[in-house]
Amino acid sequence: MSNINNQEYPLVSIVTINYNGYKVTTELLESLRKLTYPNVEVIVVDNASKENPDPIKEKYPEIILIKNKENLGFAGGNNEGFKIAKGKYLLMLNNDTEVDPDFLFPLVSKMESDSNAGAVSPKLVYFGTDGIIQYAGSSVINPYTGRSGLIGWKEKDQGQYNCCNMTPYAHGAAMMIRSSILKEIGMMADLYFLYYEEYDFCERIKEAGYKIWYVGDSLVYHKESMTVGKENPLKTYYLTRNRLVFIRRNLKGMQRLISLLFFTFVSVPRNTLKYLVTKRIDLLKAFFRGYFWNWYNHKIYNNPKIEKI
Repeated sequence: MSNINNQEYPLVSIVTINYNGYKVTTELLESLRKLTYPNVEVIVVDNASKENPDPIKEKYPEIILIKNKENLGFAGGNNEGFKIAKGKYLLMLNNDTEVDPDFLFPLVSKMESDSNAGAVSPKLVYFGTDGIIQYAGSSVINPYTGRSGLIGWKEKDQGQYNCCNMTPYAHGAAMMIRSSILKEIGMMADLYFLYYEEYDFCERIKEAGYKIWYVGDSLVYHKESMTVGKENPLKTYYLTRNRLVFIRRNLKGMQRLISLLFFTFVSVPRNTLKYLVTKRIDLLKAFFRGYFWNWYNHKIYNNPKIEKI
């Protein structure tokens, strides 16, 4: 808070996506009403819910409600919010989160004090637990497996990650960026639809010369997987498909080749066996649909829907 001018608090535009999630979305909005940071706008983007989203606006008239005619996914939905956002900083915030009242001050302070900070994420703790950490920064994505790890995952929060460190990737559940960056790199790549889009976005932010930071003095509670579920065909399909999309878009040369070979000759047999043993034929079908999508879709490197604003 010391790095924020006491007279001028830069506007933060909070963008959250709603898809048939009235209960969790309104719980988030209720927690946002308790914010101590004095200058925010809240944009709720409804991704063509079957539920009428108007009651959300009626209950929280201070929000801006965007009603998409079709489900644009996480990236596409956030992009719609970005288009009308007026803030100096844009915060993507999952609707299945609740926030500490003071969580914005450390994030804005870091951005204000470091012009090279392109994106920041707070500490994420699993909602309803006794301080069990989900995210306190991340490790680098392994160029051969296409996977990364979360620092602090499932550890008890005892203040050991109340720090501010550079990290390879912000967390899409709560990720603040400079709005000016969108003029340089464009919006999120909406071909992902769901999963891995924030990793891709972070890679583009870093390519533009900015750093990603984890800010441990900021706290958000995450109701993990309440929207999509713990394990289901939709999640399996997009995690499989987009893991390969990320590899193809962001790795080059031998790293890309080895990573794709690893997936084909290690991940495919391993997951096939796992789903057969557990008798989850629905997940096996979803896994192979995600895998073969990449065989038949080649133009993913210059996505025409990545817009600059």
